[in-house]
Amino acid sequence: MAFPLPRPARPELPQRRVRALECGQGAVRAVRFNVDGNYCLTCGSDKTLKLWNPHKGTALRSYQGHGYEVLDAAGSFDNGHLCSCSADKTVALWDVATGQVLRKYRGHAGKVNCVQFNEEATIIVSGSIDSTVRCWDCRSRRPDPVQVLDEAKDGVSSVKLSSHEILSGSVDGHVRRYDLRAGQLYCDYVGSPITSVCFSKDGQCTLAASLDSTLRLLDKDTGELLGEYKGHRSTTYRLDCVLSEQDTHVGCASEDGHVYFWDLVEGSLARSLPVGRGVVQSLSFHPTLPCLLAATEGQVQLWREDSFQEQGDTEM
Repeated sequence: MAFPLPRPARPELPQRRVRALECGQGAVRAVRFNVDGNYCLTCGSDKTLKLWNPHKGTALRSYQGHGYEVLDAAGSFDNGHLCSCSADKTVALWDVATGQVLRKYRGHAGKVNCVQFNEEATIIVSGSIDSTVRCWDCRSRRPDPVQVLDEAKDGVSSVKLSSHEILSGSVDGHVRRYDLRAGQLYCDYVGSPITSVCFSKDGQCTLAASLDSTLRLLDKDTGELLGEYKGHRSTTYRLDCVLSEQDTHVGCASEDGHVYFWDLVEGSLARSLPVGRGVVQSLSFHPTLPCLLAATEGQVQLWREDSFQEQGDTEM
């Protein structure tokens, strides 16, 4: 006789501040988990990039080589390389272990807001205030990009990649999705400058945050508006939006010092995390756990679910 499988536990949301890292990098412009969520990168206004174990609160290495503040970074699938971008108009490829810059890509005409690796970490994709998305070959010595996507009419604020797509958000109010297999560009107009975009984990939807203090969930294929989420404040800064690790909730940073989460299906406000007094500049959601990193001013905070116990907390 087969027993029914136990009902899966209700998805939990980060609720409890477990740790605060004083980064010592000036203002933290971005915080990003690595591919497996064991480490994170912080981008500083003091031109440095730092690698951390946020779960233990330890700084592992500092990377110096940009000429102005670092605005975004990403780790490769094998944790061997990093890419970063800066207000100095460059994109850098780093060796994680040695801390050396392996390549510097110069081609953008203005500050570079966002950067991502493709799945194999052979291409770096960057988006800039110069209104272009550029693709750089990590294996080539050629200084020029392999492709320039110049459809945006204003600065590119956010880029994300899937296995065969580039998703970009622009200040011109458009979400653009480049399907590289089909050679097609799909464009959705939101009507307000976009600060951040991301794919849902199931690849069916895209989430866009914009300066009218609204998050919008769009059907990736049809562009249909599936949900609108409001309650946070986003009118001035380039703030991040995220989806929880099981796609059950959408989240967004806010200028009022909180992080807000909404139920994806119902659209109701599920939680607000009091991170600090200043603007919450950047967010990163763990790939597999209910765990959030939030950057505000000079620190990064690690938030976990209510039932979380640190190793060493449990009594024998």
